[in-house]
Amino acid sequence: MSVPARRRRLLALTLPALAGLLAGFIAVLTAPPATAAAALTVAQAISGQSGTGTVTGYVVGEPTATNTVRFSAFTGDTAIALADSRTETTTSRMLYVQVTSAYRSSFGLLANPSLLGRPVTVTGTLTAYFTHPGLKSPTAMTLGTSATGSPTATVSPTASSGAGAYYAAAAGKSGASLKAALHTIITTGDTAISYDAVWNALKVTDQDPANASNVILLYSGVSRAKTLNGGATGDWNREHVWPQSHGDFGTATGPGTDLHHLRPEDVTVNARRGNLDFDAGGSAVSGVSGNYADADSWEPRNAVKGDVARMILYMAVRYEGDDSFPDLEANNTTGNGARPYVGKLSTLLAWHTQDPPDSFEKNRNQVIYSSYQRNRNPFIDHPEYAASIFG
Repeated sequence: MSVPARRRRLLALTLPALAGLLAGFIAVLTAPPATAAAALTVAQAISGQSGTGTVTGYVVGEPTATNTVRFSAFTGDTAIALADSRTETTTSRMLYVQVTSAYRSSFGLLANPSLLGRPVTVTGTLTAYFTHPGLKSPTAMTLGTSATGSPTATVSPTASSGAGAYYAAAAGKSGASLKAALHTIITTGDTAISYDAVWNALKVTDQDPANASNVILLYSGVSRAKTLNGGATGDWNREHVWPQSHGDFGTATGPGTDLHHLRPEDVTVNARRGNLDFDAGGSAVSGVSGNYADADSWEPRNAVKGDVARMILYMAVRYEGDDSFPDLEANNTTGNGARPYVGKLSTLLAWHTQDPPDSFEKNRNQVIYSSYQRNRNPFIDHPEYAASIFG
């Protein structure tokens, strides 16, 4: 049976069209996925406030008004400020990012002060926030430089984030040369704070990870309310792990206010420790389990022996007598009194090995660096430096 001429003409027109459609469909199925657009810098996001965008920047603070950003003592978890530099303090170069409820537990600064100085990538609507260039209604937030759609990203603070470049000038050095290089590194660009400012700083650096309303006391390990700071019995105060009298620097801005050796401690325990050097042995200290003392030395509990050692080693490198303060040194004796020394070095080095840096100590180092002094304790980031310099 022959096909009528009219139907033959229709088929001739339709078949090529169907073939073209099929080829197009196959091309779509086999095409490689589109490459995601590169994340914007903060500067680009500030200049292009429209549509949806993905931005990567460093967390530098908590915005509270159009031209106001808190760099410490955070009050909430609803906003963060991003910048292209970790150390940015000019609000006009910051992007204010709204932190919605899905992300607050991981990206709010009150809950996570260790975020300061860390890179974050966020996707959302580029629009004014606090009447300031901003990003609102985030659909993705993540630590690092690539965003995902999950709002359950968690913070795993690593104190050595970015620390590789920080210690570049120390690479390949040892002994006295390493000590000199580290001294230059940790004094260049550092920022001293006042003794009054230490109160609020310790409420951040030593915050109890399990209770944001408390701090952890150094020697006792007790979690105590941040509000109980002062000089009365039952309060906590500012313990100078390197005693003020060992060099007679008092509470002068500098060694007297250096957060790397200042820790919260119970008023009574602080007084009991006084200006003792550190060594093993002595009698148990009443009311502070795991601590021992005799006439010229103090032995802290096992969990912070290494912390104490690294604080003393830091002070011995940071203060070398070239900035109007005494040359502080760790030596191998106890009973140093007013001399600018703290011992016992051999015991401190043993404690340093026995109790390596933990997450609390690493986080503390990062917070001091990113929020307050802009310098680090090298012996937390590189424990091996201790033996090279002091061994």
